[in-house]
Order: sequence, then structure tokens, then C-alpha cells
Amino acid sequence: MSQGTWQGAVGPRRDGAAVELAGVGVRVGGGRSLVSSVDWRVEYGSHWVVLGPNGAGKTTLLSVAAAVRHPTTGTATVLGHRLGRVDLRELRRHIGLVAVGRRLVDEELMEEEGLTAHQVVLTGHTGTSVPLWDRLGPAEHDRAHALLADLGCKDLATRHFAVCSQGERARVRVARALMADPAVLMLDEPFAGLDLPAREDLIAALEDLARSRPSLTTVLVTHHLEEVPATTTHALLMRDTRVQTAGPTQESLTAETLSACFSRPLTLTEAGGRWYVRATRTP
Repeated sequence: MSQGTWQGAVGPRRDGAAVELAGVGVRVGGGRSLVSSVDWRVEYGSHWVVLGPNGAGKTTLLSVAAAVRHPTTGTATVLGHRLGRVDLRELRRHIGLVAVGRRLVDEELMEEEGLTAHQVVLTGHTGTSVPLWDRLGPAEHDRAHALLADLGCKDLATRHFAVCSQGERARVRVARALMADPAVLMLDEPFAGLDLPAREDLIAALEDLARSRPSLTTVLVTHHLEEVPATTTHALLMRDTRVQTAGPTQESLTAETLSACFSRPLTLTEAGGRWYVRATRTP
């Protein structure tokens, strides 16, 4: 099948991986590389964290995995469909995405429209900035209420989104991303701007989701190890646009791999399934 030819009905194909990248590179004007020669396979039901310093290429990598952009080189297969041979708009209906950089314009409109948290979650059903009421029935309203409850914020249903705290907004965003019942949930720095209690509330909510939805695949991008949920099964470490290591957390999250990734000696501590890191001080 030639490049640009769409494959029939777009839906998750469970006979392969949720995401499979082979030799993926992304270049921008002037030939500058944002991602270089990445091979990565994300199995259904796994929970990944993508770690690395600023500028490593984490967000760009996630944008390819989330079917937001095409790779410049290599092949990217998402939910069983190769990018370039599928209608990305249809494919993205099966991908829940929470991205700090992409939320601002939509949320400004939501605030201007005076949407409540419940109404914001409803917009996830159609992927729009405001509810399309003719496409929303009792089932969708019930699902939105259930998702708010699952994220520990059912009491926010009637509260205007504009007056929600940053922590409350973060959980409402995740509920909205789950509204279309995606096969994979991708989160790009969802903890940005959160204080410690709000961070811990969101981590607890993500851990509960992983336990209650065993078929849901998740990918979290961050550069803070303290934000990684205990339910995380795999880690990918990036530096200078390339993957340094990727695999199960017990193999890929070590003091040695993290020190190499962040270019300084680090001490890693694990407690209760969570990870904590600090710079190693020399005498």
C-alpha cells in the first residue's frame, strides 16, 4: 500500500503493540534533529514513563506516539495503524492525550464559555472545546460523572472550570481524556504547576486507573522521578534526542542509568514502589 493511502476502519488492533517505532527520527527546519533513530515498543496494558532532561526529545517522541505528528524518518505504528497510511483524526479518537502545551487555547475558551468541570469532561466525547449537545445523551452524562468520581473529584461536577485549582484542573483533564474510552492514555508533564498535595492526588488517581483498567495503556512524560506512579511497569530514558535505555523499571531505572541520562552522579532510593533521586555528594 502506498504512502498516504488510508486503511479502512480505524480502531485499535490488538494483535500487535499499542505503539511501535522503528528508526524514528524527527527533524525541523535547517535539519535540526528533535528525535534520532528511536526504536520503541509499547505493549498493550503496560505503563511507561519517559524521562530525561529538558530538550532531550521527550515531548516530540510523545507527539509521534500520540499520532499528532509524522516522523521524518523511520516508521511509526500506533494501535496497529502505520502513520501515513491512516486518517490521523480517526486514529486520535482512540488516544487520550493530556499535554501542557496544547491545552491553553481550548481552556481559555472553556473559561470564557463558563463551562463546569462536568461540561469540560463531556467535551472529551467529541474532542471539541465546547459540548456538542446534540451528540450527548444520558449515557455520556453518566460516564462523565463516573470519570470525575474515578479521578477523585466528583464534587467538582457543578464547579466552574475557571475557578478550579491547578490540581483540580489536572484531574479534570485526565477525566476528559478518558471520556472517549481510549485504548492508550498519554500524559505530557501533567504535574506541571502542581503543589505537593495536588501532585500526590493526581499520582494516586493514575495508580487507581492502572489497577481498575488493566487493559488501559499509559505513557507519562516527566523529568521528575518523584512524579512516577508506583504502577509504572517500564521506563524509557532519553538524552540528546536519543534513547539511552528502555525496558522494565527494575532494569532501566537504576542509579547508573539515571546518572548517565542526567550527566551527574545520582543516588536512587525506592520506597513503597515509588522512586526518589538526589545528587550524590562527594567529600
